[in-house]
Amino acid sequence: MSVNVLYKTSAKATGGRDGEAQTLDGSLSVKLATPKELGGAGGTGNNPEQLFAAGYAACFIGAMKFVASQGGPKVPADTSVTSTVGIGPRSEGGFGITVELAVSLPGLAKADAEALVEKAHQVCPYSNATRGNVDVKLSVV
Repeated sequence: MSVNVLYKTSAKATGGRDGEAQTLDGSLSVKLATPKELGGAGGTGNNPEQLFAAGYAACFIGAMKFVASQGGPKVPADTSVTSTVGIGPRSEGGFGITVELAVSLPGLAKADAEALVEKAHQVCPYSNATRGNVDVKLSVV
């Protein structure tokens, strides 16, 4: 499979889960902190799972808007996606993540909302990147 890349961005992390990360263009800079649940001190920084959750949620809304532009139902202005990312040891060794996307499409009929979510899941770059590797659960709320 090839990708016709239309946009690229780069970020640099130092110090791992207790360091910092920033985009090379300077538009984003975050302090990182390991959650207590993973043996860290917790604290005021963010962690990679939070960043992934935020990115996936925003990207999924973009995917729904793309589907709508191709003849799907209009995405309501107050649409939201709550992305919950979990991390833990895998039975096969190493660590893995799980994702739950709870999609709110106010005013859309349940069947239309579910169809839109499923179509968006087929085109969303994050969904395509995780498919077959990460357990992603979708729900319309």
